[in-house]
Amino acid sequence: MSSEADIAAQANNPLANMKAFNMHNYYIGDLTESDESANQFWMRYAQPFSIGESNWLMRASLPVNSFPTPPDSSRETGIGDFNIFAAYLFDTGNPAVSFGIGPQISAPTATKDALGSEKWSAGLANVLFNAENKVFQYGYLLTWQHSFAGNDDRNTVNVAAFQPFGMVQLGGGTYLRSTGIWAYNLDNDNYSIPLGIGIGKVFKKEKTVYNLFLEPQFSVADRGPGHPDWQIFFGLNMQFLQ
Repeated sequence: MSSEADIAAQANNPLANMKAFNMHNYYIGDLTESDESANQFWMRYAQPFSIGESNWLMRASLPVNSFPTPPDSSRETGIGDFNIFAAYLFDTGNPAVSFGIGPQISAPTATKDALGSEKWSAGLANVLFNAENKVFQYGYLLTWQHSFAGNDDRNTVNVAAFQPFGMVQLGGGTYLRSTGIWAYNLDNDNYSIPLGIGIGKVFKKEKTVYNLFLEPQFSVADRGPGHPDWQIFFGLNMQFLQ
């Protein structure tokens, strides 16, 4: 990762072999089956580690949610449910291609009942990132989790999410991006499929790579209440070089 092109190509790699801290915000302008707005701010920390001769990457995520809640759509704001996964990193034989899979768990850490599931959930996470081409990088994050403990009065958690992503480098650290998260609820068949197109800027200062981006996203298909009809995704990723 010595050249500017290498740094730009790897700036969006969720399996990059370095510590990282991301701050992501989704401003949801319109929720399906309502005229209400919402906001979700995510703090994410990633760190590689080893077990014996195997290499892993841990990513921990904690949201701050601000959602309209029943029965009168009054807004509640607070911490949501904590999620963590550990992906075993396979040796693909190509340093530009990263592939990992491993367990994930979500804990009911929400400060208010309406802002979380009140359930413990566990499942799997699978990530691919291909940066062989210095102009176009692509990959995906696939997750699934099912509740196994918690408040019996709350709905079962049985959800899958697929996040395909692609980046086109324009030069000078500027790039185009699309990273919408497609979600499917296996318990009630509700789903959400957003598509986005945004722009980002990568730059390096001393031993930190900064990645600023803005990406409007719009629903192309959805079923059920509470999904984003449109949203604006923006944030800052920081990778800390050794």
